[in-house]
Amino acid sequence: MQSPGFWDEPERAASVSAEHAAVARRLEAFRSLERDIEDLETLEEMAADDESIAAELDEQRASIESRLAELEEARLFSGRYDAGDAVVTVNAGAGGTDSQDWAEMLLRMEMRWAERRGMKVELMEASPGEEAGIKSATFIARGENAYGLFSAEKGVHRLVRISPFDAQSRRHTAFAGVEVAPLVEDAVNVEIDPEEIQVDTYRASGAGGQHVNKTDSAVRITHRPTGIVVQCQNERSQSANKDTAMRMLRAKLVELEERKRQEEIAREKGEAQDVAWGSQIRSYVLHPYTMVKDHRTNVEAGNAQAVLDGDLDEFVRAELLRRAGDGRRPG
Repeated sequence: MQSPGFWDEPERAASVSAEHAAVARRLEAFRSLERDIEDLETLEEMAADDESIAAELDEQRASIESRLAELEEARLFSGRYDAGDAVVTVNAGAGGTDSQDWAEMLLRMEMRWAERRGMKVELMEASPGEEAGIKSATFIARGENAYGLFSAEKGVHRLVRISPFDAQSRRHTAFAGVEVAPLVEDAVNVEIDPEEIQVDTYRASGAGGQHVNKTDSAVRITHRPTGIVVQCQNERSQSANKDTAMRMLRAKLVELEERKRQEEIAREKGEAQDVAWGSQIRSYVLHPYTMVKDHRTNVEAGNAQAVLDGDLDEFVRAELLRRAGDGRRPG
């Protein structure tokens, strides 16, 4: 940052400055923790002679343990794209209207969790269901370690509840999937042959700004070799929507290559590793009892509503630690 001409390239300078700020925050957090641990040792010696400061001691210890857990989580992000932003797509699965309604609930949960983590969230596209909910939706989460964190949410999420769409009030099981890709910078080399993509425009619907239902500004891009489809309707113009959609396509192609690389490594090691989209990761049971259980880590939560409101930290941290313990990097 001190080199001459650093600010001549504003985009690169902004990226480096953001990286510097993130590293500085982490370093300060570590140094602050070191200082507070030294103070804690002194406080413990004083507490041995004065019981009145026991409450202060407990409070200080809890604070240190919480901040240490955050630092421990941060060390798990060693993958190439883990520190960057994420493109998150939620798709309704088998289950008809129930699954489309569940997909909308899942979208809300993931976006609220991102906001609770201090990320900036931008909904890029949402395709409404026939009766309720959504068929699919995509948002971009921007923030420190966004991709690394969201990588723990990839997979199929299962909901069990009394269906509000069943006149006989029977219990239904619905499925929705979460796909996560890194929002890569333009410098990342991803070859996209213009002859291999199909670009369609359509009139935006649902959430999408002032131009919704007025112009054919929304853009859908299909990558023929892979079958990947991306859509964007949230920008102000068709060209801006196309630019964003191309970035989303590049993100999904990078994720596809990363997944292939992981599968190749697993084959070389002789491991049967399931990295398919259909791998069920978590169940949310609302009837006849309430519980959320992660099938990868066996972490459970009895307060299902809190989880659906975005309280996912315990589940995500447990999965990241599990991967680290398996010798697999997050993402």
